[in-house]
Amino acid sequence: MKKYVILASLAGALMFTAYAGNTNNVAGTAAATEVAAPAKARAYKVDVAKSDLKWHAKKVTGEHMGNIALKSGEMLVNGNKIVGGTFAIDMNAITCSDIKDAEYNGKLIGHLKSDDFFSVEKHPTATFKINSVKPIENAAAGKPNATVTGDLTIKGITNPVTFPATVSVKNGVASAKADVTIDRSKFDVRYGSKSFFDGLGDKAIYDDFVVTLDVTAKQ
Repeated sequence: MKKYVILASLAGALMFTAYAGNTNNVAGTAAATEVAAPAKARAYKVDVAKSDLKWHAKKVTGEHMGNIALKSGEMLVNGNKIVGGTFAIDMNAITCSDIKDAEYNGKLIGHLKSDDFFSVEKHPTATFKINSVKPIENAAAGKPNATVTGDLTIKGITNPVTFPATVSVKNGVASAKADVTIDRSKFDVRYGSKSFFDGLGDKAIYDDFVVTLDVTAKQ
């Protein structure tokens, strides 16, 4: 019996040594998994009234811009760090700020909500889920201090998105600011896209558009 006990102990020691020696990938994977949903994280509710989402899209002959509204959301906070979060975006609330003519403005918004673009009647809500927030070492003051990775869902299609952000947690308030570049072709938004159509010429609309976010959440 002692012989078996000794052998079992030796095997366990060898397994521990092998695991401890392989710190490069295993430890990194564990850390990435843990940061996404730590047990001690607290949910901060997004203050939609004090949060802002702006969009900016370009085409060969010009550009358009406007706002989108957050419906709801929360940030997960552990200590003084944002470690996760989920957000619901109201696609019905999309607006255009650069077209002053009311009729033309309404036509553009109607087109954006149609099946040519975001199919808002079928997919009224877009979502974003934060999977990880990794600090940027030696970030300069006023510059992005974290890299955020998450899953963005538009028109029922989910793709990973990674972007630099300026994040902070102070006095019970969590905030995040970022410019997020989104490739619409990955979400089957085809209208005017060179990814789907040839010979568009000056009628082409670029695939990438930018969402500038300024989100605040409170305990």
